Amino acid sequence: MGSLKERIASDLKDAMRARDQLRLDTLRSAISGFSYKRSEGGRDLSDADELEVVRRLVKQRGDALAEFERAGRSDLASKERSEQEILLAYLPRQKSPEEVREIVRTILDELPPEARNVGAAMKVAMPQLKGLADGNLVRQIVTELLS
Repeated sequence: MGSLKERIASDLKDAMRARDQLRLDTLRSAISGFSYKRSEGGRDLSDADELEVVRRLVKQRGDALAEFERAGRSDLASKERSEQEILLAYLPRQKSPEEVREIVRTILDELPPEARNVGAAMKVAMPQLKGLADGNLVRQIVTELLS
């Protein structure tokens, strides 16, 4: 359908028509993120730049969600979770823990025995899984497989 930004802009119009305030606010934050990133870089955004903006927004929602849950603010946590779900729909499908485990297992098998540590494995795994799996999940699986 076009770029990620165009898809979000189109969905923003639909949210306006539907008077879906949560979706509207969430998509506006993404459009704002694109504008900020564009002005920061002084150039049009590539598809990878647009994905990075949405990933950053998803991560911010996840961080806020964790904080609100720790503080016992389930109302705010619920809002962050909903916003995160809206944004996740614009990202490529995330790999399941089983898929990540299989990739990490292959990476560990290919590393020389003396280099089998969390840092070395993460250095190889993260470029392969960038945008396809949460870094914390990857680290957790690497640590688990190395122990």
